Amino acid sequence: MVNILVIDAQGGGLGKQLITSIKEEMQDVHIIAVGTNSVATTAMLKAGADVAATGENCVVVNAPKADIIIGPIGIVIANAMYGEVTPAMACAIASSPAKKVFIPYNQYEIFIVGVEETSIKNFVVEAVKKIKDLVQH
Repeated sequence: MVNILVIDAQGGGLGKQLITSIKEEMQDVHIIAVGTNSVATTAMLKAGADVAATGENCVVVNAPKADIIIGPIGIVIANAMYGEVTPAMACAIASSPAKKVFIPYNQYEIFIVGVEETSIKNFVVEAVKKIKDLVQH
C-alpha cells in the first residue's frame, strides 16, 4: 500500500479536492492528511483521509514515512501561507525521500513562471494523474 501525505493550510480546500480525487481514482492507497491548522485538517478528514493530524510535529514525523507528498508549493517554503508553514515543516518535506507533487499556487507572494495559469480543479486533475503514474511505476 502506498502512503500519500497530503498537506494543506488555511481552510484545507485544496487538500480536500486532492483527497476526494485521489480516493475516486485509486483504491490501494493510504492517505494521511496534515493540516497546518485544525480547519484544514477537519476539511481533509471529511474528504476521506484515512487519518489526519494537525501541526508542525505531525509534518516532521510523517514526511519521512510517506511514499508521496502532495500539496501547494508553499509547503516547502519556510514562513509561506501567511506564516503557517514553519521552517521545520519546510525542511522535513524537502528532506523527505518521498516523491513530491506540488500544486503551483501563485499566491502568498510566490510566483511560478512558465506554468500555465489554470484553475485549481485542473491542477488537481493533473496532480492525481501524476500520482497514479508514480504509484504504477
